[in-house]
Amino acid sequence: MYGLRASTFVFVVCCAQALLDGPAVRAQTINDTGAWLALFADGDIESSRSESLKWWFDGQLRFLDEADGFGQSLVRPGIGWRLGGSAAIWAGYAWIHTSPGNSRDFDEHRLWQQVTWSDEGCGALLGYRSRLEQRFLETGSDTGWRFRQLLAVRRPLGSTQHLTAVAWDEVFIHLNDTDWGADGGFDRNRAFLGLGFKHHPDSPFRVEVGYLNQYTDVSGRPDISDHLLSINLFWNP
Repeated sequence: MYGLRASTFVFVVCCAQALLDGPAVRAQTINDTGAWLALFADGDIESSRSESLKWWFDGQLRFLDEADGFGQSLVRPGIGWRLGGSAAIWAGYAWIHTSPGNSRDFDEHRLWQQVTWSDEGCGALLGYRSRLEQRFLETGSDTGWRFRQLLAVRRPLGSTQHLTAVAWDEVFIHLNDTDWGADGGFDRNRAFLGLGFKHHPDSPFRVEVGYLNQYTDVSGRPDISDHLLSINLFWNP
């Protein structure tokens, strides 16, 4: 219960910061469409010395009309340590290749640390993720620090356990200004609504498909609202 209250407090603070630093409605907003495909996987690392070590991997492909097709790819491995119950701490590296469409491609390298945990309540599974990133872009020399807070709700539909209603929201906050374009404060918000499918309760695979909106605050230019088909495959061996 303490974890639920603490995480909810952090999430509310992030949302409040987003509302203060980025107006909810902008006079000029660029709308784009696309599709994001992702694989998320994590599991235990078998060791005779510990049963708490874990591994993490996610890979993503992002396609946007404004980028004339391919927009971005991401590969993010990491390792974690189970703290007890459903909580774990993680650290890792990420490589991101971006193709803006109207300018040259560029790479980004990240270090990241996060805490994940979950609770059950009102017949639903509540998931939380607090992530800190250090970002290095080849378009500048500064290190960008960013905080991300995600809250997810998954609720089974009916008694079969095959279908699940899924909703989540993630707020991104820049913690500093950089010479490659980051401004301290609200960066972006991602909101997802969809369905999850699992063939069997004991299956290591789960698919979630739905609508994802990404609203990005762009300094000095119109903001961007991406309307996306999101297809996510989860593997937990």
